[in-house]
Amino acid sequence: MPTSLQQELKMRRPFESREQEAALNLARTNDRLQIEFTRLFRQHGITPAQFNILRILRGAGEPLPSLEVAERLVTVVPGITGLIDRLERLELVCRKRPEADRRVVLVELTRQGRAVLAALDTPVLELHRTLLGHLSQRELRQLNSLLDKARAGLET
Repeated sequence: MPTSLQQELKMRRPFESREQEAALNLARTNDRLQIEFTRLFRQHGITPAQFNILRILRGAGEPLPSLEVAERLVTVVPGITGLIDRLERLELVCRKRPEADRRVVLVELTRQGRAVLAALDTPVLELHRTLLGHLSQRELRQLNSLLDKARAGLET
């Protein structure tokens, strides 16, 4: 039986507002989901942020400038250069400078990077289903719509 966040946190008093409860509920839920994904990615020697970069590069289908990769990240990370450095040391990505403009640095997925993503494709989908599969398709559409709406209120 699901419990409310107030019960889960063993709060003696109610939240000060519904907005506060929703914000803390989002934070708590995100934390729980991220713990599970972190465990999965750790088994493959990468972090969630590194997985995100690899996924972006595969989806683009071509090398991308590192700033473009940073713009496409699901979560904001402070040091894209450091993340790419670590992925390069793991030989999952490589950097290239196009002859036409040597100032540009492109990041490209390596064969080894593609292999790591291929190995994670099914486990990631299964984890999504494990974590959120108890919600109906209607509930998932509604949740996604509400989250989109909440984020839209933050864009100015």
